[in-house]
Amino acid sequence: MPGGDRGSVTVEAALGIGALTFVSALLLAGIGAAADQVRCTDAAREAARLLARGDPARAEQAVREIAPSGARLDVVRDGDAITTGVEAEPAAGLLPGIRVRSHAFAIAEPGGGP
Repeated sequence: MPGGDRGSVTVEAALGIGALTFVSALLLAGIGAAADQVRCTDAAREAARLLARGDPARAEQAVREIAPSGARLDVVRDGDAITTGVEAEPAAGLLPGIRVRSHAFAIAEPGGGP
């Protein structure tokens, strides 16, 4: 049957383009998640430093500005030790069920406040 395969190349190309688009989207979402992890690390470190200096308002502001939108700051104080954690959904929620987290540690400076 000479002509029986007509259109099969078009279908294969359409499936290939769809798969390529899906893989590209996953790759870009993964790169976005890695960038958001770095932003959480920077935000946690900066918040720990500001809390050690006794400036909790600026620590929260720093997390809002540095971390991805919707990030949450957790602070644990144990004597002079301050541990901060920043958690967020990466890539603007494009990767459901995945969260990025980062922690930082600092020692409160003398006279740095509560």
